[in-house]
Amino acid sequence: MSENSTIVGSKIKSIRESKLISVEEIAERTGMSVDQINSIENDEYLPSLGPLIKIARALGVRLGTFLDDNDELGPVVCRAEERADSISFSNGTTDARKHMEYHSLAKQKMGRHMEPFVIDIQPSEDRQFKLSAHEGEEFIFVMDGEIEIDYGKEKYTLGKGDSIFYDSIVEHHVHGKAGKAAQILAVVYIPF
Repeated sequence: MSENSTIVGSKIKSIRESKLISVEEIAERTGMSVDQINSIENDEYLPSLGPLIKIARALGVRLGTFLDDNDELGPVVCRAEERADSISFSNGTTDARKHMEYHSLAKQKMGRHMEPFVIDIQPSEDRQFKLSAHEGEEFIFVMDGEIEIDYGKEKYTLGKGDSIFYDSIVEHHVHGKAGKAAQILAVVYIPF
């Protein structure tokens, strides 16, 4: 797990405590268990994107707040070499997104409602995916390789140069085509 992935839990805990919100309240607001929240806050595991979005909404912050190093009011430039830092939205379970590494492209931008990422998708033969859903919209552009997107009852295959835009409230899962690596640009919009 990357170094940045270990800061998410402590950042969640810090925000929760600064807002004087109990673990029990967050669990109730998100539909997660107290044990799950404690495990996240103690950096024992990092949940997938859906639960993180629920926690962000329960705390009244943007998802990006968990990744931010500092806040910038003006434009934010992210140089290619700065993308090396990554975060893995994986919870350590068999259906975890261990196959994806997220590189935030705007982690210093304050007040944003979009979360742009370059995502490296590692090859995986595992085809057992747990679909997730959350508020908002997502745009994906395939930079390299081939991906599959399970979206509701449909499956979409996209190659280099293809893109898709969809409502995130419909259960979905993004993964590489069986046994193949890929790289995508993903922009997640979360209403706040």
